[in-house]
Amino acid sequence: MEKPVLVVMAAGMGSRYKGLKQLDPVGLNKEIIMDFSIYDALQAGFRKVVFIIKKELETNFREIIGDKVSRFMEVDYAFQSLDDLPQGYLLPEGRVKPWGTGHAVLSCRNIIKGSFAVINADDYYGKKAFKLIYDYLVHTQDDDKYRCAMVGYTLENTVTEHGHVARGVCVVSEDGYLQDINERTRIEKRKGKLQYTEDGEHWITIPGESIVSMNLWGFTPGFMRELEQKFPPFLDRALRESPLSKEYFLPSVVDSLLKEGKATVRVLYTPDKWYGITYREDKPLVVAALQQMQLSGIYPQKLWEF
Repeated sequence: MEKPVLVVMAAGMGSRYKGLKQLDPVGLNKEIIMDFSIYDALQAGFRKVVFIIKKELETNFREIIGDKVSRFMEVDYAFQSLDDLPQGYLLPEGRVKPWGTGHAVLSCRNIIKGSFAVINADDYYGKKAFKLIYDYLVHTQDDDKYRCAMVGYTLENTVTEHGHVARGVCVVSEDGYLQDINERTRIEKRKGKLQYTEDGEHWITIPGESIVSMNLWGFTPGFMRELEQKFPPFLDRALRESPLSKEYFLPSVVDSLLKEGKATVRVLYTPDKWYGITYREDKPLVVAALQQMQLSGIYPQKLWEF
């Protein structure tokens, strides 16, 4: 059986951050967040990584991280393009927004044939997360259902002090399986509480210990087929309802498979703290945390010199 592949979603520009935050240095020796994630993935057992990027970023990616990582892992690239659509569909005039995380992963369909894990390029997940997802994938095969997994985080470990975040808030069964996932696109700290809003006016308190998805998923091979088959029906709705902005989200595809009884999702919990640069003001905290991990020996001070 082929070893699981790590897929890194890195095609998005940081609109709230106002820059290409995926390539911003944060480590003692100018490492970027992806360096830490891929280092952790390598230690966990992954031996191939696929970067999902925009074609125009390929040279920068190769120079900053791809060529470096290729000394230790097999590296491949998938290019997310707005006009990568099924036969018979045309890009709506004026559409500039990417089609979403589901479409990003779909851009790997001709590269990945086995199981794979998916992460965001600009999130720090912690060492435990990669070990959990790798061990799950190497010991899991589809049977009568797709046997997916996700790493779950405590909500209070994944928020920023500088604005709102979007999180998939999970309902988890007592035996550790995902029952439901609700995308909350605006969660923020307000008066000592975590609250979310759907309309910008009414705020609902959400427990800090809620389990959330940070887009660290594990998928068996059959999931890619489902992702491809569900894209045209999504496009039919999107082109009718909101052709310039509607997105094809990974959690939405997972949720539909759960509701159809075609998949299970094992929730692999980690108590680690998430770090990410959602806003420019987040960067000093992330830099301080990761550099301290290097100074304390959790990571080498020169990450790729071993």
